[in-house]
Amino acid sequence: MDTLTRMRAFIDVVDAEGFSAAARKLGRSKALMSKYVRELEDELGILLLNRTTRQFSMTEAGEIYYQSASEILLKVGDLQDVVRETGNGLRGRLRISAPRSLTDLEIGLPIVEFSSAFPDITLEVNLDDRMVDMVEDGFDVAIRISRLADSALIAKKLASFRLVLCATPKFVKEHGEPKTPLDLANIPCVVDTNVKRRNNWGFVDEDGNDVSVAVKGAIEVNSPEVARRAALAGLGVTLVPEFSIDKELKNGKLVSLLEDRLPTGGGIYAVYPHRRHVPAKVRVFVDFLTKWFKENSAALTNGK
Repeated sequence: MDTLTRMRAFIDVVDAEGFSAAARKLGRSKALMSKYVRELEDELGILLLNRTTRQFSMTEAGEIYYQSASEILLKVGDLQDVVRETGNGLRGRLRISAPRSLTDLEIGLPIVEFSSAFPDITLEVNLDDRMVDMVEDGFDVAIRISRLADSALIAKKLASFRLVLCATPKFVKEHGEPKTPLDLANIPCVVDTNVKRRNNWGFVDEDGNDVSVAVKGAIEVNSPEVARRAALAGLGVTLVPEFSIDKELKNGKLVSLLEDRLPTGGGIYAVYPHRRHVPAKVRVFVDFLTKWFKENSAALTNGK
């Protein structure tokens, strides 16, 4: 059994916070994971983990070894990617996390077009509106729609985007047009739970300061598409990405409200983990998305 296998087992156990959890995640037995770590400790001649019946903790030596071993395995992975790309060109599997709210609409097309352009790269696309942990869940690239917070990820902005507060003209006539964000507290709302603060919608006041308004209504759903349909049915005011209601805003079926009170700075991003060597398939995919969004920006900007 080689040292790298034992090293990986030790890191997997620490990351999973236990032998049983690591074994379940990797599809191996707890006894095998324990054997690998024990052999590593025997090889090093030092204890890396303090074990008890219910839990374990790293020793001082274990903490030092964990940091260095993680860096070594990352370099090994980078080296393997370089060699594979040199010998085989652009091929392999690319794991992508993307929000369903993006790919259910036409602007999800670049993923399909990329697959056509690079048939030797197998795309594994996971559609989920939640914010995944890319490292923990093993994704190569994620597409995110948000006001991106600081993180340890590399982020490439593909396009600007904004949220739009809207309702049908009939609904506005019956319930009155909100003059300030606080008016929404007394108006039925359709809540897209993908919005970061769910029932607490964010706005800016007259001085540009952030304000939050608690809203409620008959429907809460994690889909801007369903929220759009509910708004069209006259069930309430909703807050959704502009690109999801572009057509309805143009034909007048929905009207935009409180435009000057909504925060700006949102975007569609491609993000990927920091690595010394970024795999060629990741670079090509991000470059493809960047070019596509640049050429199709009208789809995201109300046709302007």
